[in-house]
Amino acid sequence: MPAAPRHPVLYQINTRVLLAGISARFGRQASLDDIPDAALHGVAELGFDWVWFLGVWQTGAAGRAISRSNPAWQDSYRHALADLRPEDISGSPYAISDYRADAAFGGNEALERLRRRVNAAGLRLMLDFVPNHLAPDHEWVASRPSLFMHGTEADLASHPQDWLRIGEAGDAGSIVLAHGRDPYFPGWVDTVQLDYANPETRSAMGEVLLDLAGRCDGLRCDMAMLLLPEVFRQTWSDSLRGRPVAGFWPDIIPRLRARHPGFCLMAEVYWGRDREMIEQGFDFAYDKSLYDALVAGDGPLVRDLLAADPDWQGHLARFLENHDEPRAASTLPLPRHKAAAVLSFAAPGLRLLHQGQLEGARVHIPIHLNRGPVEDIDIAVHEFYLDLLSVLRDPVLRNGSYQPVAADPAWDGNPSHRAFTAAIWSDESGPRLLCVVNYGDSRGQCRVRLSHPRLAGQLVSLSDRLGPEHYARDGGALAGEGLYLDLPGWGYNLFAIG
Repeated sequence: MPAAPRHPVLYQINTRVLLAGISARFGRQASLDDIPDAALHGVAELGFDWVWFLGVWQTGAAGRAISRSNPAWQDSYRHALADLRPEDISGSPYAISDYRADAAFGGNEALERLRRRVNAAGLRLMLDFVPNHLAPDHEWVASRPSLFMHGTEADLASHPQDWLRIGEAGDAGSIVLAHGRDPYFPGWVDTVQLDYANPETRSAMGEVLLDLAGRCDGLRCDMAMLLLPEVFRQTWSDSLRGRPVAGFWPDIIPRLRARHPGFCLMAEVYWGRDREMIEQGFDFAYDKSLYDALVAGDGPLVRDLLAADPDWQGHLARFLENHDEPRAASTLPLPRHKAAAVLSFAAPGLRLLHQGQLEGARVHIPIHLNRGPVEDIDIAVHEFYLDLLSVLRDPVLRNGSYQPVAADPAWDGNPSHRAFTAAIWSDESGPRLLCVVNYGDSRGQCRVRLSHPRLAGQLVSLSDRLGPEHYARDGGALAGEGLYLDLPGWGYNLFAIG
């Protein structure tokens, strides 16, 4: 395959939901082999470089039983599916009982065939790695219990939501283990926490990671920041009892790179720790800060975030929705949705789009479900994303250089420029695209200066790739007083510079 672009586009697919739809059409359980080649080629033809199949690994009866019985989760299931059936609840794909492809999906053999077909379509395959925890019925719970975080009877009595008993109370072999969790929320009751203060745990999970890297082209690492020693100590300070915690990622990632050159690692990360994950060796890290600013409608903060060092921004994964977040079409009114998408996906880094996002789906599907509702396509959203994906195929947006530029006041005393974000994409010959967005609800004006030897003394053409605007401006005036722009609230231009 050709080299991956510096700023790729990724399509996230919920494997269970996809296969459930195929199964309903076929009248039998569908496997990974039943995913049509035409569907894979269709993803590639839209301009995607990667496809992330979420939830291919084996889950077990323990997680499924918890998902079906936990009262706290039932309302979200019924919100997604008014005709909810017990068989729709298959358990969380992040409560993994075995790192082999689900037997119902055809197992590892079908996964290997899927990878070959994905690659033949010109795509790369991304899968999940969940380093923090495993399912209660993973074989290690019985065969290697020392790999997990142990607790006491007092822990279980005082915080039953964070601990579980393995075995019967009073039995000699009964132990108390922790549920997986982060430092701020109760435990995930369908999981068991791995103990990263134990060198054997780090070694065992390192071998899992190296094995998975031989079965795909990239891994999205779930809650990757939980393994940072500082975070792990914060989460488990009472249980560590002074034991030191060594880093996992700085040890295993160089070994992975040596064995699988060019392999891609994407970190799910929160709490502003994205830079740490990149420094640990990840290629990309979730940009939750930009997502939050876009949802909040905070134009000045969006501008500041997108004015950061371009090389650093090239390691961020941008998104407006995913399996954890609400649907963008339900969160953002259409004009704001479009402006947010232009800001997210015309920025450097990895561009992550979620199954259903292109069609304007509004119902968030809980990850415990294997079926989603049938929704009508929102034509306006769909046509917008088709246009945007067409623009994102431009080589300058895949491998060019990104440079934030100032959006200056259009005239003294006019503060409306503060909601504007502007940036230029260039190739080796000079500036090629100008992106300007007014991320606020009021009409605003600004001036953007374009200065480059290629433009000097020329009549410069500016044609909006996402709208009808076309301007011809003197290159000297663009470098001097700048390009005057007057945009409505949530307005945007993505100008080709000719």
